[in-house]
Amino acid sequence: MSFQNRPIRIGCYSAFWGDSTFAADQLIEHEGNRLDYLVADYLAEITMGILAARRQRRMMSGKVDKGVDYIAEFLSRMLSKNLPQLVKNGTKVITNAGGLDPIGCKEAIEALLEKLNIKGVCVAAVVGDDVLANKEDRTLAGFKDVHSFSTISSVDHTKDSDRLPDKDEPIVSLNAYLGADAIVAALKEGAQIIVTGRVVDSALVVAPLKYEYGWEESETTNYYDLMASASLAGHVIECGCHATGGNFTDWHLAAQSPFGGYANMGYPIVEFDRSGSFVVTKPEKTGGLVTPATVSEQILYEILDPSLYLLPDVILDMRQVTLSQVGKNRVLVTGAKGRQPTPFLKCSGIFLDGWKITGEMLIGGVDAKKKAHAVGQAILKRVESMYKKMGIPGFRDVNIEALGGESLFGPHSKTNDTREVMMRLTAHHDDPKALRLVALETIPSATCMAPGITGGGAGRPRPVPNMVHFPLLMPKTQVTTSYIVGNSAAKTVAWGSWDTNATYSQLTPVPAIPEADLTGPLVKTRLINVAYGRSGDKGDVCNVGIIARDPKYLPYIKRSITEKAVADYMKHLCKGTVTRFELPGPNAMNFVLTHSLGGGGLSSLGVDRQGKTYAQLCLSGMDVEIPASMAPSVEAKL
Repeated sequence: MSFQNRPIRIGCYSAFWGDSTFAADQLIEHEGNRLDYLVADYLAEITMGILAARRQRRMMSGKVDKGVDYIAEFLSRMLSKNLPQLVKNGTKVITNAGGLDPIGCKEAIEALLEKLNIKGVCVAAVVGDDVLANKEDRTLAGFKDVHSFSTISSVDHTKDSDRLPDKDEPIVSLNAYLGADAIVAALKEGAQIIVTGRVVDSALVVAPLKYEYGWEESETTNYYDLMASASLAGHVIECGCHATGGNFTDWHLAAQSPFGGYANMGYPIVEFDRSGSFVVTKPEKTGGLVTPATVSEQILYEILDPSLYLLPDVILDMRQVTLSQVGKNRVLVTGAKGRQPTPFLKCSGIFLDGWKITGEMLIGGVDAKKKAHAVGQAILKRVESMYKKMGIPGFRDVNIEALGGESLFGPHSKTNDTREVMMRLTAHHDDPKALRLVALETIPSATCMAPGITGGGAGRPRPVPNMVHFPLLMPKTQVTTSYIVGNSAAKTVAWGSWDTNATYSQLTPVPAIPEADLTGPLVKTRLINVAYGRSGDKGDVCNVGIIARDPKYLPYIKRSITEKAVADYMKHLCKGTVTRFELPGPNAMNFVLTHSLGGGGLSSLGVDRQGKTYAQLCLSGMDVEIPASMAPSVEAKL
């Protein structure tokens, strides 16, 4: 084939299962045939848990339904109305909407093409991520050399790792994060729509770039740097509007942006040059904004050690990444560095650990927050007394929150006198029948407890399985990736080389963030006045990325926002360790908080199960000492 010399344009319309149904329409209508690829990320750890639990319930009931183990909305809400235009534009589609059944998804797409009388479109599926497939022993005992994620990070996840299931504890699902090569192989064989299961998010972007530019490990100069930059491009756009003003610290700039603001948010496009640099942008005349700040926030989203961002095909080092505004809503990204990957793949697993229930009641009036805690505690004591009489063991865990009373801030709350809260009570137990007593005893609180209680939530709560997510590392030698193109037989794809000597643990030195100049008088200012922030989850680990609004503030942020300062401020939420990493390129620091999400997104009893608010807690509650001469105008920043 003739490899491209022009930039490849890739748009992303989905950040998760449930993203806006108009996003694909926007990119297709605005970009037309200028869009080479359209990608979509549907699968998060929580999504895999939902799919796995649904499959298990179906299997237990004896049902053999088809079309429920992949993301059906990919067909019903996107392809069904956009396929003719996509084919006309020549835009190829790559997505992980295959979920737990990529082959079933492929067959459904082919049936849709036939129904729409569209000829000549080749569909492919990538499989192999389900490492429990055809396994009689659905426990960790059936695998060799697996270990906690990740012993090769400078954060000690062997010591502070998520709980793994016991060797004999059944696993609901276990999926490996596959790489890009099977997608590349399918593109080489003419596939125009490719569906995968659990691949690493960035693979959806890495694959078309590797294919279009003909990168080969043994032949391409700076191969790993190119793969790293492509991976970073994928990381930037895989969360959709996170890069274009969604979830942005200075939210009002996006909400009040031209062309509709939040109501018409522009979805991200990356223009990737064969040199390895890329521009992040969005369709013209759409809401939101693309600036170094919005892109930097996404770069720091859901990462651990920024020098060791572990991917199947490369290790990405983002410490020296630089961003510059090169036009309106156009940000140039350079400086990603790559190294040979490890012999391991990260895997996402799910196991069941009892049941949980959540009940909610709205409480108004004076002392609403105090009333909420009193009511919640009374309900639990009442149920526990019933358990004793019935010979039922007590709760495994409970949690009471007064939503609207700054419950997330813990001891830093400033709204103890709030007059309206939502009492949220969550309990964990081994027996779902026992939890039904919680549901039965929550509603009576409206007449037998505090004044001002009215209904809340979605009626009487019901127990649900407590699914626990766990990450681990598995040797690549235990995972086989295959792909199917059209009516052809399945073909396997070999792994590329990996670093058998673990030289990835020997970090390349980069310039440190300078020390603060303390020769003049200092004043305190809130962190949000001098920094942006973004936080996210990795199992029971939360990261908080802090980016200086101006490089001049970074040394002072480094001096004030230490590991100890963050650990002290977040100790009501973080029960593990806090480790700080420096990213001098994007003028940022990343804090990794272990055991900070109550078990993680699927099993946490807390309202913020994924750490989405943690950066905002730090930005609004922590102070930085800066020179008086640098004091920013609060009105200009908030």
